[in-house]
Amino acid sequence: MKTVVLISANSEWRAVKALFSLVQMYTSPFGEWFDANDITFFHGGWGKISAAATTQYALDHFQPDFLVNLGTCGGFEGRIAAGTIILVEKTIVYDIIEQMTDPDEAIVHYSTDIDLSWLKPIQNGPAVVRGLLVSGDRDIVPTDIPMLVSRFGAVAADWESGAIAWVADKNRVRCLILRGVSDLVGVGGGEAYGNVELFRQRTAEIMQRLVAQLDSWIEAAGEVD
Repeated sequence: MKTVVLISANSEWRAVKALFSLVQMYTSPFGEWFDANDITFFHGGWGKISAAATTQYALDHFQPDFLVNLGTCGGFEGRIAAGTIILVEKTIVYDIIEQMTDPDEAIVHYSTDIDLSWLKPIQNGPAVVRGLLVSGDRDIVPTDIPMLVSRFGAVAADWESGAIAWVADKNRVRCLILRGVSDLVGVGGGEAYGNVELFRQRTAEIMQRLVAQLDSWIEAAGEVD
């Protein structure tokens, strides 16, 4: 089964590269990639534009049976704990402002329910929380949190998952998104805001965990029927 793993943020990519220091590195129009253990790791870049473009590029270029996105997200203080791994079941792109027609219809258009019915149980597998992830081209704004909670029931947010899930769904390719909560944001601000080293340190820890678990998730995905 051909598997492509998309890694979005630069800090996430650096952390993954450090785990595979002896591999041969290749370049694409969008960024670096390498093969390791019959898996292609591809740097997708940060933000919705890069995420959408590189997802489609990876699907066209490598033609995988299975697409995985490993990365981090910011959690809402009091709603989820730092270090939690979210197995994403739905993504919502929340930073759409539609003032000419129905704004809810616009949000629905770029929302994706991720079908995980094919995913087999993992005995004594990694601890994850299944749930929703909201995406926007912005770090979490503290004043947005009450709206994101009341409107969507969100517990965490990132920049890329919404675009990746949407493109994968349009291509009818099985998609698995696993995001670890690297830092928390509350009404008083974010613990990593102004402290990027905290984000980088926790990102390295999360990416190491996710890569170590990857074989179990691929086995749980199984072969395409």
